[in-house]
Amino acid sequence: MIEFEIYAEGLREGDRIMQLDSQLGTLNGLRYQIDRNHDMVYFEMEEATVTLNQVYDGFRRASLEPTFVGQMPPELEMGNRTQKIT
Repeated sequence: MIEFEIYAEGLREGDRIMQLDSQLGTLNGLRYQIDRNHDMVYFEMEEATVTLNQVYDGFRRASLEPTFVGQMPPELEMGNRTQKIT
């Protein structure tokens, strides 16, 4: 089980929750719960079927700037996936 949290200032303003819900609803295998009192979204998925970039894109399309909270699960680390040649 992979769990992570994202903070998005302004999430509870206007219809941004509905916009975000429509963006994240297209990502298969991703479950989430929105805490509108704290502008937080809690995520979980059984395996890494969605990348963090895809999640961030959903926030940005809803006019929100996502901030990852806590320690990033190794399965979701962004960056170069190349291997060092030995």
